[in-house]
Amino acid sequence: MASIKEQFEIPGKMRTWSIALICVGLLALIIGFATKGISTDQHQKDIFWGTLMYNSIYFLLICNGSMFFICATTLAMGGWQVVFRRVPEAISTMVPIFGLIAFVILMYIVFGMGSHTHIYHWLDKDAVTNDEILKGKSGFLNPGFFLLWTVLAIGLWSLLGWRMRKLSSEADDPALANQDAGKSFIWRNTVTASLFIVWFGLTVASTVPWLWLMSIDPHWYSTMYSWYTFASSFVAGISLVALWIIYLKNKGYLAYTTEEHLHDIGKFMFAFSIFWTYLWFSQYMLIWYANMSEETVYFKHRVEGAYKGIFFLNIIINFVCPILILMKRSAKRNYTLMTFMAVLIIFGHWIDFYQMVMGSVRPEDAGLSWLDFGIAFLFVGLMIFFVGKALAKKPLLPVYHPFVKESVIHYT
Repeated sequence: MASIKEQFEIPGKMRTWSIALICVGLLALIIGFATKGISTDQHQKDIFWGTLMYNSIYFLLICNGSMFFICATTLAMGGWQVVFRRVPEAISTMVPIFGLIAFVILMYIVFGMGSHTHIYHWLDKDAVTNDEILKGKSGFLNPGFFLLWTVLAIGLWSLLGWRMRKLSSEADDPALANQDAGKSFIWRNTVTASLFIVWFGLTVASTVPWLWLMSIDPHWYSTMYSWYTFASSFVAGISLVALWIIYLKNKGYLAYTTEEHLHDIGKFMFAFSIFWTYLWFSQYMLIWYANMSEETVYFKHRVEGAYKGIFFLNIIINFVCPILILMKRSAKRNYTLMTFMAVLIIFGHWIDFYQMVMGSVRPEDAGLSWLDFGIAFLFVGLMIFFVGKALAKKPLLPVYHPFVKESVIHYT
């Protein structure tokens, strides 16, 4: 194994592209702040901060999805992912970085803009006083609880993710070849993964989407919303893992990662695309069928208004394309098709988060602009830069992991 190329070296082109994207993104951020962020027009200001908000939340959640993947497969005693485990680990290092960015943006919207924002209506004390629905939710929708839960969510994602990566570093130590040491290693991984999964369920699968996203429409709620958000971010996250694996394979790394492993990644992409569609249809169909005004308010301007095209484009990109292309076994083993689908899914669910946020912030005016793409370039550039640095810090193959042999001979 020592002769295999498993120590990643950051290529010059990769560093150049990442810096270029960061520069373009920073330029868009500066121009957007000057023209919209400090505008006297509250509508323009809300557009600027709404754009920062959905981008930061989206990229934070898809990177956090990488650690969810590691922890879920750890609890399932799934050894098949060990040979490429360092890839989702490296992606998960973005959680503290993107988490800090999202935290600053959210805190400015809540405390800096306060009741002047049209993003979170529940910040307006007069509106809450005169609105029975908002008053009933005030124990949950208030700045103090928002701050506390956001700190706890991002903080524990970062802490438990760091703990999982620290444990993974032990797999580079020959001492782990000892049977007792191996058992202890698996047990400690299992305990930490369990804690992460429980906290992930209490946040991403429940409260965080309610606070950060659904409360933009405080009169509306859906019991499926958090699962919908999870499915959207996780399928994009697993697509991001696929992209990095294919990139590294093309550069001569991950020698023990084969089309068998890529096939299983493709299964996740296919399965969660279908799961997302199930939630999309169930949420929409039940509300459309009941036709109750307090429920249809969310969908009315998305189905009939300016967002109609984007809303239904979601189905084409995020369901029709995956089911037609990824259903075949051969497609999930084809590097070109998997790259195309991974990029398409990441882009498709970025659009999904765009309409989830901006469809409520500016319901009368749809359309992606230079600011949307510029801010996205900033996050993509940061991701490429820091994930590349994380990959270069440790060998790509955890040689002494107890399940490494199982992973090397994996067949699906």
